[in-house]
Amino acid sequence: MGYPTKVQLIQRKASEQWYINFPAALAQAMEFTRGETVEWIIEDRRQLLLRRLQAPPSPKKKRSDSSTTSASSGKTARRPAASNASSSGRKPSP
Repeated sequence: MGYPTKVQLIQRKASEQWYINFPAALAQAMEFTRGETVEWIIEDRRQLLLRRLQAPPSPKKKRSDSSTTSASSGKTARRPAASNASSSGRKPSP
């Protein structure tokens, strides 16, 4: 899903400034911080790329609870995988 945003222009006597507001939902999803430096790159006349110069480290993934270890053997026991029909939410074809 995209976030439509208007380009704004402020004209002064000696200069002009162009603004594009960054939607809060995107800034929060990207975990931007105040004062962070970014770089604009022109891909073509339809695409403008915003590149982070220093991205924060990726959050550590939490260990899934999909496997358990048997105390007696030390081997890992796995849960049975769901069938394709049940995991997709669709009924199997007749």
